[in-house]
Amino acid sequence: MFRLCIALVGFALVAHDAHAHDDGRYALSPLKSWFEHLSSSKGLCCSYADGFVIDDPDWTVVSDATKSHVHYRVRINGPWIDVPDDALISEPNPVGKAMVWTVMSDFGMSIQCFMPGNMG
Repeated sequence: MFRLCIALVGFALVAHDAHAHDDGRYALSPLKSWFEHLSSSKGLCCSYADGFVIDDPDWTVVSDATKSHVHYRVRINGPWIDVPDDALISEPNPVGKAMVWTVMSDFGMSIQCFMPGNMG
């Protein structure tokens, strides 16, 4: 799975809405090391989660008067899903596209990491 995540470096720049797979073509990417260390409060994004690009219409900022911080939602395979606060990546996004890393468990899909993009 770790190799799968590393492929996101090139994947994020050329494809949308598909899972990445590492065939070695991104080994020399300048963002490889950055992706290898990318994490949210839940842990490393690429260690065991599948990551993919979210197109602009499929992620949004949620206005919530009870919270003093930004909250996000993403649309994955149809339904909108709230991004857990501890899954948010707060560092700058050098890719420019919103990305999400999901994990499947006995309880269904959960979001390991979310990195907002540059809307527009």
